[in-house]
Amino acid sequence: MKKPARSTKSKHGIRVRVAIMQLPHAAGLPLPAYQTEGAAGLDLVAALDTQSPLTLAPGARALVPTGLVLELPAGYEAQVRPRSGLALNHGVTVLNSPGTIDSDYRGEVRIILANLGQAPFEVRRGDRIAQLVVSPVIHATFVKVSAVSNTLRGDSGFGSTGKTTANENAGSRKSPTQKKSMPSAGASRQKTLIAKPSSRNRRSPPRS
Repeated sequence: MKKPARSTKSKHGIRVRVAIMQLPHAAGLPLPAYQTEGAAGLDLVAALDTQSPLTLAPGARALVPTGLVLELPAGYEAQVRPRSGLALNHGVTVLNSPGTIDSDYRGEVRIILANLGQAPFEVRRGDRIAQLVVSPVIHATFVKVSAVSNTLRGDSGFGSTGKTTANENAGSRKSPTQKKSMPSAGASRQKTLIAKPSSRNRRSPPRS
């Protein structure tokens, strides 16, 4: 008889029990595991055939099997996120990041890998391709209203906060003090060359 899902607390946060099933093509592969005590994500590995590695061409994407089926407890989700090393070193990422696995999904977990790099990338059986983060879910109840409260921001959207603070923006609107700059030796020499007429165009002074 399967034990009921329950959560416990530890010095590293909340721990929740998740039922997991390995499909035949994942036999022999390690289950998702935390690599350090403080890690938030569990590593997911590719459940590809040993004789059939996957090569992702630059700009290509593919659905990579993990051979895992999860039974998340109600009130939890699992997020599939990229691995930072693959993203930095090879440009390989999870295309729909973060991918969401709902608690009532009972299909295989498969990863949409995309190669945003400039070279082909090969995925072999057992390669760590993504990480899985299990998180609690808050369900919202929407209440229809005729008006919402006003805020200082209002309806300002994309890029509205800019890259600088309000004080920096105010300072940038002030007219900058004009400073005279001394031309460099190269610039002075260039002006002299441009201003100096050629010997062919130079007129001889009139003879007296």
